[in-house]
Parts: sequence; C-alpha cells; structure tokens
Amino acid sequence: MPLASSPSTSKRLLTLLSLLQSRRDWPAPVLAARLEVSARTVRRDIERLRELDYAIDATRGPDGGYRLEAGSTLPPLLFDDEQVIALTLALRTAGSLGAGVEEAAERALGTVSRLMPARLAHRVASLAHTSSRTGAVQADPAVLLRIGESILDTEELRFDYASPDASDAPHPPPVRSVQPHHLLLHGGRWYLLGYSPADADWRIFRVDRITPRSHNGRRFSPQHVPGGDPARFLAARFKGSTGADDWPCRGEALLHAPLAEIAPYLGDGTVESVAPDRCRVRVGSWSWGGLAAELCRFTVALSDVEPAELRAALSSLSERAAAGAATADASG
Repeated sequence: MPLASSPSTSKRLLTLLSLLQSRRDWPAPVLAARLEVSARTVRRDIERLRELDYAIDATRGPDGGYRLEAGSTLPPLLFDDEQVIALTLALRTAGSLGAGVEEAAERALGTVSRLMPARLAHRVASLAHTSSRTGAVQADPAVLLRIGESILDTEELRFDYASPDASDAPHPPPVRSVQPHHLLLHGGRWYLLGYSPADADWRIFRVDRITPRSHNGRRFSPQHVPGGDPARFLAARFKGSTGADDWPCRGEALLHAPLAEIAPYLGDGTVESVAPDRCRVRVGSWSWGGLAAELCRFTVALSDVEPAELRAALSSLSERAAAGAATADASG
C-alpha cells in the first residue's frame, strides 16, 4: 500500500519532535505510521534532530524505537496550548520567588510571546494585566484567562461567587456583574479588582471562588484605581484601609528590652534603640484592639504609649484578660 504524500521535511521534523516529547518511548513502526512515511525516513529524520543537539537514543526490542533523553545543552522545545498558558503564568509571577530571576523571566516571556501562535496571542496578552506578590497561584488557569480576556476587551464580567456564608443564605446569591480591571496575585491567591456599577464602588473577589457566566457583551470605559496603583490599593484593603496603603491605626511604645530581642519578631513595623535595654517600636494594625494585642505579644514592660486610642485599647485588653482569668479561677 503506497504511503500518502508526506509533509515538508521541516514540518515533519517538528511533528516528530512533538511526538518524541509527548511520551517516553516510541516504536519505530508507530512513528512511521503517525508521520505517514517509511521507517527509513524516520531514521533519517532522527539523525537530523541529533545534528540539532537533540539527544535521541535508539531502543532495543522486537520493534525497535526511539527515546528523547536529556542532552548536554537545551535545544529548542515545542509546547502545546496548555503548556504555553502555564509557562506564561509562571513567567509572569516569577518575581514572587525572590530569587533574582525577574529580568531573565521577562526576557523569556518576551521570547515566548513573540513565537506563540496567533490563536493564543490574544488570550495570553490578557495576562499582562497581572501584578505579582509573594505566593503561589491557586486558581483555575481557564478562569484566569476568561477574566483576562474580559479585562483586555473592556467587557463586563458576569459570574457566580461562592462566598463563605452563601450556604446559610435562604436564597441563592445573585449573579455578580462587575467591570474587571486588574488581576493581582497577593498572599498566595489571585484576586480580581473591578468596579461595581450597582455599588458605585470598587470590589475585590477571590478568583478561586469565581465561576464565570456567559458574557453579556456590555462594554465599559476603563477607570483609574484610586491612588493609581492596583497592587497598593489591594494591599491597603487587606490592612483595613480605604485610602493609602497603610494601616488605619498606628501607634508607638517604649519596650523595656534590647533592640536585638524585639527586631527579629516585629514584622510590619519599625524599631529603634534608645538605650541598651530600651527600644521604641512603631507599628500598625487594622484596629486599636489589634494594635494593642500586637504590642502585648512581647512579654516585656511598656511605657510612653501613644496615641490615647492605643492606651485605651491596652486598658480594655487588660480588663478583658483579667475578667477571663477570674472566670477560669471561679470555674476551678
């Protein structure tokens, strides 16, 4: 039975390489059948790939075959659509690794973007609207791409949102509709930052809780996030602030301990030494009660506490702690 007309040598080599990357072992007759060429042509194509520094071993056995192995250099690779999307996401979030690979990742991303097929270029381009913070991606890439496409096309996004308290509600939660503006990675999770016309305000949604619905085709005009920096806006919301990226409650106190005993455990705050056994700490929190508890993490004496709201919160915390201890004594 004559073989069908074979594709050009270059196209056939790319197809052969893609097959070799897809599984470990390929019997020679199977490769010949997949490529619709003779076994002799397969052998010649294998030799051409070896000349391009691909390490391909011949396998023994009744049929004989080939196996793609790791070589001394990294030759050109082929990726399917899902691999391209995964690679793009990984490169865009490389800055979160803290390993000094940001510049190399940006160059690699540029190479991938220039070479990817046109059918993927539009979808992957939408991922340019991301901003990375520390953490790992915990969202469905298909949902990320869907949101990214809506951002790129300035099209309202309709979706179901699995709120933590939704199971206790007497009725199913309504379908959300927002104007999506940014995808951001913060603390190990992806978030959608969008403007809600119904609420006349900006809203933040966890992407892993979003189930997109069909697009309604309604376009919108992009707006500027308050403050101009989406990442700082998101960070401010997590701190309980509706304005700048800062804690809404800030205070300071003199801790009766050396700076070396306090600084390693301070976290988001500053400390300065004022004496060998004293240091001044300045910290922030989402509430005055939370700020008081932050200072009380350190089992040392406090003094010179400012402002008055923080002193009041410390007094309240002391009273509640004393009441809790008294209750425990009474029950004993």
